Amino acid sequence: MNRAARIRAPRRNHDADWNAWPVDDYLAENYRSLHPCDIGVIHHHSAFYRRFEPGSVARSLEFGAGPNLYPLMLAAGASRRIDALEPSTASVRYLRDQLDRGPDDSWQAFYTLCRELDPRLPATPAEALARVRVVPGDADHLLPGSYDLASMNFVAESVTEDFAEVATLCAAFAGSVRPGGHLVAAFMERMPSYRIGTGPRWPACPVDASALRSVFAPLTEELRITRVAKDHTLPEYGDTGVLLLTARRPAPHT
Repeated sequence: MNRAARIRAPRRNHDADWNAWPVDDYLAENYRSLHPCDIGVIHHHSAFYRRFEPGSVARSLEFGAGPNLYPLMLAAGASRRIDALEPSTASVRYLRDQLDRGPDDSWQAFYTLCRELDPRLPATPAEALARVRVVPGDADHLLPGSYDLASMNFVAESVTEDFAEVATLCAAFAGSVRPGGHLVAAFMERMPSYRIGTGPRWPACPVDASALRSVFAPLTEELRITRVAKDHTLPEYGDTGVLLLTARRPAPHT
């Protein structure tokens, strides 16, 4: 076998079977209790949403929602309608179940913190999630400029080993909001491909603040990237922390 044959091509998003995403194992490892990194993300995102008057955002997007409910809950402080775009049938099933029968009790600790930081939120997590519409699909289903605000949490860097594809997904995320619209996001810092439970390895691409800046700086203004330290209460995924981003799409010149 020659050297070229021994070099494995990076796995891309469509190479993984996201319909088989292990939702129960993922929730057990990450979201059945409130971890320090969640607290950091919630503080960051809550401060972002508190910049907006309640109900002032007509439509917001959760890009690649997965089974994580707290970004959807936080968005209810500002958004009248929240679209949870998600390609995985397993995650879509979980989201719809949570909306239909009410969120699992384990989400209450997350929502209690969300509401402590933003008392404008509805009294219960179920009321906050009543604004959510689950939208099966992926980046290819987005119409550019169709949202006032978009959120993305642990998606672009966690679905492909190809940085060019990470950049393409980030560009689709940024492009989903209208000129002048707002972005908020969280990324795993320098995380390689990873395993949930004892299952197969899922593709991921290590990114740092410099890489994110190279992607978003040409597309946005008011770009700000901060960091939450590595969370040692979580399983060892190989990351070095969490990167948090806010930005705005440039408004047209008048």
